[in-house]
Amino acid sequence: SFPGGRRDPADGDAVATALRETREELGVAVAATSVWGQLRTLPDRQGMTVAPVVANLGPLDALTLNPNPDEVEEVFTLPLAHLLREENQGYTHFRTAGGYGYTLPVFLNGPHKVWGLTAIITELTLELLVPGRY
Repeated sequence: SFPGGRRDPADGDAVATALRETREELGVAVAATSVWGQLRTLPDRQGMTVAPVVANLGPLDALTLNPNPDEVEEVFTLPLAHLLREENQGYTHFRTAGGYGYTLPVFLNGPHKVWGLTAIITELTLELLVPGRY
């Protein structure tokens, strides 16, 4: 999943929350000027509202991550080219006890599978970054 968490009273808005959570979870200080914008809000499974924020962190090889072991078990990145390859894209079908069914995107990467809300946010981001290619 992406860095994230509840908004603190000191956070001015969703962007401030995202920048604080990224610093706390990954040890990366992202300048507000690096923020490209906010995607539409989405509900999570607990009924909370998630406000995804997209920012440019620069080249990944120049980025030093210092994950907080109390909050982050593992970190991995996926290049845009990998996400755009059809063989790395798929869908997961779910059914509820009431018979309602729904489909969500999934992205494959070796031992890692990006699914759920993280995959939805990834899909929305790809639609914005590379329209017509995804």
